[in-house]
Amino acid sequence: MIERYSRPEMVALWTDEAKYQRWLDIEVAACEAWHKLGKIPASALKNIQKKSKFQVKRIAKIEAEVKHDVIAFVTNMAENVGPDGRYIHMGLTSSDVLDTCLAMQLQSAGHLLLKDLQELLKVLKQRAKEHKMTVQVGRSHGIHAEPITFGLKLAIWYDEFKRHQERLQLVVDQIGFGKCSGAVGTFANIPPSIEAAVMRKLGLKPAPASSQIVQRDRHAFFFTTLAVIGGSIDKIATEVRHLQRTEVLEVEEFFSKGQKGSSAMPHKRNPILSENLSGLARLLRGYAMAAMENQPLWHERDISHSSVERVIGPDATVTLDFMFGRVTGLLKNLLVYPDRMMANLESLGGLVHSQRVLLALIEAGLKREIAYRIVQDTAMQVWKTRESFCDLLKGNAKVRAHLSERAIESIFDLKYHTRHVDTIFKRVFKS
Repeated sequence: MIERYSRPEMVALWTDEAKYQRWLDIEVAACEAWHKLGKIPASALKNIQKKSKFQVKRIAKIEAEVKHDVIAFVTNMAENVGPDGRYIHMGLTSSDVLDTCLAMQLQSAGHLLLKDLQELLKVLKQRAKEHKMTVQVGRSHGIHAEPITFGLKLAIWYDEFKRHQERLQLVVDQIGFGKCSGAVGTFANIPPSIEAAVMRKLGLKPAPASSQIVQRDRHAFFFTTLAVIGGSIDKIATEVRHLQRTEVLEVEEFFSKGQKGSSAMPHKRNPILSENLSGLARLLRGYAMAAMENQPLWHERDISHSSVERVIGPDATVTLDFMFGRVTGLLKNLLVYPDRMMANLESLGGLVHSQRVLLALIEAGLKREIAYRIVQDTAMQVWKTRESFCDLLKGNAKVRAHLSERAIESIFDLKYHTRHVDTIFKRVFKS
């Protein structure tokens, strides 16, 4: 199970013990608020505060009979309190407890994910600066385009995850709303002051308007944000997988001593971490879809969302927590091969500089269409013969009519393509 490899704090959020403790905190907070309104005697409140506890096995036994989890919990809690247990759950409906608890769980999970994200940003920044001027070929459609640097690729990922940091903080804020407004949200049997007091003690905000439930657009936003973050991790993983292919081999996942790549082929060193991340990102997208399906409930509510959230709440947060740890470790230990990057860049004999040749001919006075045809014809000859693009251009009378040999050679200077990397880094890293 993936829980074995996720941080213990994240997994602990979703245990029965943690859930019931939050339920107890909600119920006791409501009793304290009722006491301030004079509805619960001081002696009864003191008894509730002192004796309130629960037993997971006892709750399960009661639930097996009553078929209702909150009733089973309240019954067990009241058993432990005694006669004063009659004040517990006064004016509340089950969703007051369930939705407020879920808000607490998701908000806590979000804070842990923000810590994960910060660790990833540190590694991305470190590796980006390390390979700021490590030149490699850029690719579009999987085909060689123009030179870039590997550090620039990492800087783009860093910039993307900075946006995710803002998004995740926003969803943590928007999910932190609970409710104690009663059966259909009208406060008919529990005044708004109780809700305000409970939320204040729990570190949440009262939902400005609720039906029997907190509206599920909040939850859909939360889980879709997790899926979008997962998509960016998938993007990194996919790039690593491509760059590790035997024919490319510009980067490689760290392969530890004693590690095995294949049960049949001893030579294999496979990008298994990246492949795992791509697969897990698909799960997150599925959880997001399920969360969006939870938005249209019947009237003031039904419970079709409940079964879904019992799965996607822990699964999505634990999965993304695991993914953050895995992608951070992957990038921290990623093996980078600059010599291979340069060899691949030079493998097409200089074709990556074709646009510079085109622009030089245009600047020399040729019409764009004519210049394009001259450069493309020469480039196609390189594809066929693997000759030097620079040499072919020098021997082309149409090109030499406009460009000197020295001018042609200057076009193939790689520094031309990296001269603005510093500017991009300053924009991304703000330093």
